[in-house]
Amino acid sequence: MVNDARSKRCGACGFVYYLNPSSAVACFIRDKEGRLLVVRRRCEPAKGTLDLPGGFAELDETLEEALQREVKEETGLTLRSFRYLFSLPNRYTFSGFVVHTLDAFFEGEVDTFDEVAVADDAAEALALTPDAISPEQFGLDSIRKALYKLGIRS
Repeated sequence: MVNDARSKRCGACGFVYYLNPSSAVACFIRDKEGRLLVVRRRCEPAKGTLDLPGGFAELDETLEEALQREVKEETGLTLRSFRYLFSLPNRYTFSGFVVHTLDAFFEGEVDTFDEVAVADDAAEALALTPDAISPEQFGLDSIRKALYKLGIRS
């Protein structure tokens, strides 16, 4: 049963479960030409819309490890370098259940996008100049907000 806005309480034993956000990562990956690598979502939510490479952190994994793993899984790329930018809260609907996430945004660099091999949650990858990007093409709210925050909009 509902305990309060942030928790649920078991009516039988009194155990309280707090609804804390899940950790997720997303990466603005740029090549030497300044292009941004975006992926098209293969799965719901927001299937078919654009996204940044990223995903959920796993148990016993740092955000940095999650970032490197997710980028590798979705694009086949290994980041030459990366740095933390900021975080944004998000709501991610999965199988009809709303998962509150805290999305950590990073900026990463690679020499070239020539070796991109999409897999996992990505259907395709696109290398776009910042002026060719419109936040409305991105299906997840936190990604759109991050693009606006960085001033990326056509």
